[in-house]
Amino acid sequence: MPAAKLSDRKALLPLLATGWEEVKDRDAIRKTYLFKNFVEAFGFMTRAALWAEKLNHHPEWSNVYRTVTVELTTHDAGGLTELDLKLATKMDDLAGY
Repeated sequence: MPAAKLSDRKALLPLLATGWEEVKDRDAIRKTYLFKNFVEAFGFMTRAALWAEKLNHHPEWSNVYRTVTVELTTHDAGGLTELDLKLATKMDDLAGY
């Protein structure tokens, strides 16, 4: 059974305050992380991947040198859910934000 879409957009406010942004024309959130170097960026992605697997919720992301861009949405729910908020918060913790 898919997770329920967020009904209260106010739940996004703490994430928006930490640099996440709503994606235009899509029910998703995005953040770009900048690390000291490629190894730190890749280490973050590895740690985040382990958490994504535990949550069974996987990000859309890309990495160019020390920059990691993450987009979160719950595909089977057709938009943002509590899973996205949980993974975004965990990613911020892992990145030291």
